[in-house]
Amino acid sequence: MKLTAMNFEQTAKCIKESKPLDFGSIFSRSIELFKKVWLQGFLTLMLTFVLILPFYFLVYGPMLAAGISDPEMIGNEEMSPALTRAMVVLVPLFIAGVMTVSVALNSAFLRICMLKDSNSTEPDDYFYFFKAGRWKKSLMLGLIVLGLSLLGVALCGIGIFYFIVPISLMSAFYSFNENLSATEITKASFQLGNKNWLTIFGLIIVMGLVAELGIILCFVGILFTAMLSKIPVYFIYKDAMKNK
Repeated sequence: MKLTAMNFEQTAKCIKESKPLDFGSIFSRSIELFKKVWLQGFLTLMLTFVLILPFYFLVYGPMLAAGISDPEMIGNEEMSPALTRAMVVLVPLFIAGVMTVSVALNSAFLRICMLKDSNSTEPDDYFYFFKAGRWKKSLMLGLIVLGLSLLGVALCGIGIFYFIVPISLMSAFYSFNENLSATEITKASFQLGNKNWLTIFGLIIVMGLVAELGIILCFVGILFTAMLSKIPVYFIYKDAMKNK
């Protein structure tokens, strides 16, 4: 069964009326679904590495070129004025590009999780949130995630523990509720996160630790298990919205 998109008022009402989340049920279902989507998770991770690589070249390319043309700059450990001006432009582009790719691919993976969970025959579409102008909302959400992360760090680092819950939920609201704007997605994520903060935080931490066990398999295994930590968000959203 596919998840139905709603407007913000309907979404807020559904969150308000939703029952407390069941940690054990979400954990066990996440493990079962992972058996169906482990390959898709691996491909999502590989695509993330490939798509953010050009942004690294965008930043480090000019630095390498400047170092070759002016070797003394490396010895002085100072950038030339021209390179400094270039970095002022390129670094924000780098950050925006990486955040956009991350949000779009994570959201696409959750959408694939929904398709596999509902036994849909619809093909996997890893670039769904880059199409039809969706990249603009992916960019906005990426910048919001960056802003919240910086704010969390600014609050003596403690704030990031609070923000990790709504930040994690944003991809789910984006994946399954395209009617919402970036601002509404953020508000809904905070509403659901605040209502079930401890349960969601526990799921994120525990499932993240389980996902790290892939490192036992000659370290390469982590590439296959890393996306396991994203799956609980799908069931969190599904359970909270099931009243609809």
